[in-house]
Amino acid sequence: MTITLNHAIVPAVDNREAARFFASVMGLRRLPPAGRNGHFAPVRINDALTLDFMTVDSPVGVHLAFDVDPATFEQILDRLQRTGVPYGNHPAHPDNGRIDHPLCPRGLFFVDAARNLYEVMSPA
Repeated sequence: MTITLNHAIVPAVDNREAARFFASVMGLRRLPPAGRNGHFAPVRINDALTLDFMTVDSPVGVHLAFDVDPATFEQILDRLQRTGVPYGNHPAHPDNGRIDHPLCPRGLFFVDAARNLYEVMSPA
């Protein structure tokens, strides 16, 4: 059997707000609350992967990186700019407004309230 990642838990200050923020920036669909007492706020990434946002007392941010096609990159960049969410080209500077990523032609980083660091990379 091929191993695939089914879901990942993302620590959050407020699971539903974190899921809403991430889904709105990335143009993804939120799913209904899941888990016992709805303690997960899931976001569908693709047919094989879901991110489950979970409220925790003292969240420690994680780094999640996504490969996207050029059109999707443009849409994400546009949403970040329209909503005033800071972004940048380096994990140490996710707010410098640049997209000249060190590992690919275009890429960016942005953070949420729990200091989760999201990376979006495009081949062109």
